[in-house]
Amino acid sequence: MLNKEKLENLKKKAINNHVPILKDESMQVVKTILAIKKPNQILEIGTAVGYSALCFSDYLSGENALIKTVELDKSISEIAKKNIKEISDKNNIQVFNSDAYEFMTSLNECFDVVFIDAAKGQYMKYLEQAYRLTKKGSIIIADNVLLRGMVMGGYNQHKHRTAVTRLREYIKEVTENPKLETMILDIGDGLAISVIKE
Repeated sequence: MLNKEKLENLKKKAINNHVPILKDESMQVVKTILAIKKPNQILEIGTAVGYSALCFSDYLSGENALIKTVELDKSISEIAKKNIKEISDKNNIQVFNSDAYEFMTSLNECFDVVFIDAAKGQYMKYLEQAYRLTKKGSIIIADNVLLRGMVMGGYNQHKHRTAVTRLREYIKEVTENPKLETMILDIGDGLAISVIKE
């Protein structure tokens, strides 16, 4: 069980400290998907303070159900471990401190859901590995794919150019790949939901 009061406090603290966490409307969509899917294994790319992994853990189903979540920043990954230990009485979330792409290449298991919320310029690399780590019926969810409206607009300034370009490539890939059924939702900061068809 999750301590809902502590979870809510973690959310407020993250927002106040400008820690990027999944926005409420996006979280509600993801929770609905998880409630339907009843995943046994979830891979999360981008732990931050552990908020989303904790929320997702409520929807795990089956024996040895587990979330593996990876965070590049060592100090933040330690904060996430502490938060998870304080808020959940289950041992169903594992936090790894690593480069996300390198971590993904080291995995060989198959995940029911892959949730991507990390370096925007790396989304195509994460997707490449997500294909390898999923099967028919698995779901790949990517947050922030519209990047504050920049991706679908005419944005071409230097500061976010690489991230915007890569996110445009990501959207093109997931919407045009015949092996995927994809929906792009203009909620939060943009949510891409892709189901593996074959």
